[in-house]
Amino acid sequence: MDTFTVYPAIDLRKGRVVRLVQGDPARQTVYGDDPAAVARRWLAAGANWLHVVNLDGAFGEEESANIAALRAILAAAGPGRVQFGGGLRSLADMEQTLEWGVGRVILGTAAVESPELVAEAVARFSPERVGVGIDARDNRVRVKGWVEASDLEPATLGRQLAGLGVRTVVYTNIARDGAGRGVDVAASQQLAEGTGLAVIASGGVASAADVAAVRAAGLSGVIVGRALYEGQVRLEEMLSC
Repeated sequence: MDTFTVYPAIDLRKGRVVRLVQGDPARQTVYGDDPAAVARRWLAAGANWLHVVNLDGAFGEEESANIAALRAILAAAGPGRVQFGGGLRSLADMEQTLEWGVGRVILGTAAVESPELVAEAVARFSPERVGVGIDARDNRVRVKGWVEASDLEPATLGRQLAGLGVRTVVYTNIARDGAGRGVDVAASQQLAEGTGLAVIASGGVASAADVAAVRAAGLSGVIVGRALYEGQVRLEEMLSC
């Protein structure tokens, strides 16, 4: 996991592959009813990892359809190739998904509300298999599917997480997510340099140049969603960066 990684995103809602604009459920586009087929598509194009998000779990909604979709994606991808987050709020949740074959779980709300849970998870499952999502708008961390604002700044949370043994975070500038306005490379790089964490940038990829800029900034990886689904970028081209 030390090399730069491009993660195609598969966001799940009611068992379908969707993308939201700035995390808003009312601004949803559906890109497929067969998540496993989408996974196979990106893997066949050369992806080594997939970034899968259980949006229903993040929003606190019924998530059984998404869990079934995750299991189907894992069957298609094989063990250790899926990074998964959304609705993971207990050690039991994490243990179950890791046993199914998820390579790394990504905690969100739990990292802000229960830092002791993060420390326990890292100690139990290893820093390689537990990461945290830092989602921010106006330099404040948001939780519960990006709906609620906290008083934490991303850098403050990042330093706290590093102190708990976390090594990897996914940083999303919510204002850029799904908007195709380019990645917030500066904020992502600042977070990495200020905390020592491996930062995966997310939100706003519009071209292969965005991916190249993230890599040039020394970041760990980049997550690509809407631009990939709408054909603005080709996965093969981004992987060649």
